Amino acid sequence: MKPVKVGLLGLGTVGGGTVSVLQRNAEEIQRRAGRGIEIAIAAARDLDKERPFDSSKIELTTDPQAVVSHPEVEVVIELIGGTDTARELVMQAIANDKHVVTANKALIAKHGNEIFAAAQKQGVMVAFEAAVAGGIPIIKAIREGLAGNRIEWLAGIINGTGNFILTEMRDKGRDFADVLAEAQKLGYAEADPTFDVEGIDAAHKLTILASIAFGIPLQFDACYTEGISHITPEDVEYAEELGYRIKHLGVSRRTDSGVELRVHPTLIPYRRLIANVDGVMNAVLVKGDAVGPTLYYGAGAGADPTASAVVADVVDVVRVLTADPENRVPHLAFQPDQLSDLPVLPMADIETAYYLRLEASDKPGVLADVTRILADLDISIEALLQKEPAEEAASVPVIILTHRIREGRMNDAISRIEALATIQGKVTRIRLEALDA
Repeated sequence: MKPVKVGLLGLGTVGGGTVSVLQRNAEEIQRRAGRGIEIAIAAARDLDKERPFDSSKIELTTDPQAVVSHPEVEVVIELIGGTDTARELVMQAIANDKHVVTANKALIAKHGNEIFAAAQKQGVMVAFEAAVAGGIPIIKAIREGLAGNRIEWLAGIINGTGNFILTEMRDKGRDFADVLAEAQKLGYAEADPTFDVEGIDAAHKLTILASIAFGIPLQFDACYTEGISHITPEDVEYAEELGYRIKHLGVSRRTDSGVELRVHPTLIPYRRLIANVDGVMNAVLVKGDAVGPTLYYGAGAGADPTASAVVADVVDVVRVLTADPENRVPHLAFQPDQLSDLPVLPMADIETAYYLRLEASDKPGVLADVTRILADLDISIEALLQKEPAEEAASVPVIILTHRIREGRMNDAISRIEALATIQGKVTRIRLEALDA
């Protein structure tokens, strides 16, 4: 059979990696797909740039429309990033009866409902494995490998930059700003690191995972997002002392009243495997009712790991090019007319345990006032740690771990504690998840 012609939008790090993997593993890929796969045309900003692959048989252009309208191209790979231009090109490719493979998590999280509806109507596929956790095949695992399960919850370290920063803070006692500067120097963090350190990147990915896990429409705007810039070396140290590690976690859980969808720093018991995922690595823990907890670990970014997922999607598309569109694996795992209207819960309604750190005046009775507030709101204390005051310091750090309680009630407790004349500044709050089976 004739090879499948592919058009590529973007020849940056991942685009170049995709071409390299397709060329390097061409024979193996053909054996798996049943047909050869060739890049016929690729759009890039700079056509004269030196590239680490053979581009002699690829038509290079600066016009992305030439890719999505190329008459021989059957599959368009979108790797330009962003949402506006990428959305226009993807929608045009679908209108032109071309299948789409993308690594663009923001595009899928924000516009996936519209894109999948258009693809369904046109009878083409949109594959997006590389949009979440780089080379880890987590979407395929949940959508296909765990199709016999009722997914109960999932939790993931799905941003390598944040994980690198927290690992360095733990291992070397460095502060956030210092490690962030190094992450930027090493190329792990962008010049503007907001998407990574404030949790927006992770929220894009969690939105996608939750939709596939629970069969709900994509709802990025409903995801609670909190960054790690307020985490101090002291918090990391106190967490370790209490038997926990702090990770920037995306958590989604199905409850009777709705779905939790949240990204925030989280204390995890240090014995959990996911608590020991360090550096720029990613990991996703998924709990199904039949299989129990399953952990997926690997490189969450980089040219070859992400290209691995992109090429796997292209192989999937090629395998089913002639299949009846009605019998393909649904984009969001569940049949389009079977998506649930289960709401995403507001953060005030979720229930979790908490780590609280407060600066209290070094006077008798202060701790009694704090514990009385917690008791009045039915908040149980699991552990309490009072540190020695620094020399000549007027305050002492107090660390409290609570049992699970609704966030709205904890908000009330923190407001009352901060109003005490003997408490200095704001209370630091970090949520705690046991992540047990």
